Amino acid sequence: MADFSRPGSLYGAVDLGARKQALDAQARRETAGPQAASSASIVDVTEETFTTDVIDRSMSVPVVLDLWSPRAPGSAQLSPVLEKVVGSMGGRAVLARINVDASPQIAQALRVQAVPTVLAVFQGQAVTGFQQVLPEQEVRRWLDELMGAVEQFYEANPDARPAQGDGEQAPEAPPADPDLLAAEQAIEQGDLDAAETAYERLLARVPSDEDAKMGLAGVRLIKRTTGADPADVQRRLADPADIDAHLLAADMEMLSGSVDEAFARVVAVVKRTSGDERDRARRHLLGLFETLPAEDPSLAKARRALANALF
Repeated sequence: MADFSRPGSLYGAVDLGARKQALDAQARRETAGPQAASSASIVDVTEETFTTDVIDRSMSVPVVLDLWSPRAPGSAQLSPVLEKVVGSMGGRAVLARINVDASPQIAQALRVQAVPTVLAVFQGQAVTGFQQVLPEQEVRRWLDELMGAVEQFYEANPDARPAQGDGEQAPEAPPADPDLLAAEQAIEQGDLDAAETAYERLLARVPSDEDAKMGLAGVRLIKRTTGADPADVQRRLADPADIDAHLLAADMEMLSGSVDEAFARVVAVVKRTSGDERDRARRHLLGLFETLPAEDPSLAKARRALANALF
């Protein structure tokens, strides 16, 4: 049975965006490899490189350990957030990613009992950490507190401060599109209409911009669910002919992260309808597809299911 206990809100944009960030990060690791990652402030660590990449580096900058597992759904949520937050530090901190399945001795030595686990190592010692999936703002707050403690250490021990230029320097990112920034700011302020307008302006100039396509589809998805009563939707699902309820239920499932379930629900509507109703359900599903990056594995499966339903 569908779970609509979480009403539509802005959390959906974060959840869907995290899927793209995770896929982007995976693609970077597969195409660039560990050596390329080591050249910036993000590095993949193994048992053989732990001393060099973590202990040695921690003598000059704090190293944030992301102890993750491909079997843990929480890792797919938290890892891209850590990449974003630590990557924005301009080299003042290093993110060390450790696959605990591939490096069990590290996990054992650090007494990791659950994944994801995040630890901060400074001056060769684990100084703080957490064992849960946190939203970006909480991760930033935690990292700010860590950096504040590091600064206090250097104030008390000025001789330990590394010379200028000794720390890691991340490459400067290209400036973001002003309309993309405007859309993101509008989302943070809860102004979905302004966000929609900004995304539309960007797409009018750059029709192929995937971030704008995803953002616009995500904002429209959230707007469709705003004010919906989860209990009423759940009750109406008992009627297979209530197309509005089933499409709205799929929207709510998308926002809660149940992507495959949402796609399957709309495909089922396509199968049992015809004419205008079938075309409406088909177009609704295509709109849901646009909320995800093109390489998302859920899309290929859903496109095959849609083709089978139509033909």
